[in-house]
Order: sequence, then structure tokens, then C-alpha cells
Amino acid sequence: MRATNVFKMGFLSMIAAAGLFVASNGLAADAHTTVKFEGVKANSGMATHGRSGNNDTLTWSDEFKIPDTPAPHWQVVDSKGNVYLLNRLKIKGGLLGGEKENRTITIPAYIHDVAKVQIYCAWAEALLGEASFPRPIMTAAGESRANGMHADGGMKHDGMAMGR
Repeated sequence: MRATNVFKMGFLSMIAAAGLFVASNGLAADAHTTVKFEGVKANSGMATHGRSGNNDTLTWSDEFKIPDTPAPHWQVVDSKGNVYLLNRLKIKGGLLGGEKENRTITIPAYIHDVAKVQIYCAWAEALLGEASFPRPIMTAAGESRANGMHADGGMKHDGMAMGR
């Protein structure tokens, strides 16, 4: 009888381990990474898209170096070519009155997909570098819209989009 219990526990442990392996692969499938940033000032690191509930985020990798320009910003381009200027890479409020980094940002709900991530200097109005995803990433808002549910209550948010 004891050998039977040991066998059952071993079998159940193997099933649980397989389930955890499948679950971890499913979670990793939600993370998407761009190719390396390339441009005149942004030439290192990548950006990763992640999702937690209905919040989509972008995070730069450890290898990414913030360009030494006056006002570098996150900027994304959707699959239709619309460009969205987002948060600054550095903001005031760090330790001892210094700057802190916007390493991770939340993608606003009015952006329905992301094809490219760009680093843009708002002061010089210049593209510093960009990295694209292998294929556009649909955001939670985009999935809701595709399923017939308008997450933004049907309101248009065209004010932040800039044509190419």
C-alpha cells in the first residue's frame, strides 16, 4: 500500500510540474520584444511589451542607454502609421532633486496596436532611434474594439495622433 501512495504522489507531482511549465510558457507568450533600437542617438537595447489585466506596458531593456538630448520621449507608431508622442524618458523627482527614469510606461487606451517604438527628442523634433516588433502588437483596448466593445466609451482621441 505504501508503494502505491508513493507512486500516486510522484505521478501527481509530475502532473503539477507539467501544468506549471505550460502556464509559464503561456505567460511568456504575452511578452513581446522589439529588435534592437537603431538610429542617430538610440543604438542599444530593446523594448518589451507586457500586459497586466487591461494595462499594456512598454519597458526598455537593461542595455538601453538614454540618449544625451534635452527632451527624449517614448513614442509609438501603430500599424496605420499614426505616431503617438508619450512620456519623457527622464522626469524630475529623483533622489536629491535629480531625475528619475520612466523605464516602464503604460500605453494609453486610445492606442489600439503598436508596430514600432521610437525614441524622439521633443525639443529638437528629431527621431533618435526606433525598434519594431516582428508584427504589430494589439493592445487590450484594440482587442476590446475588435470584439465590438469600445473601451473608451466610443469617444475619439485623435488629439495625440500625428500623421506621418
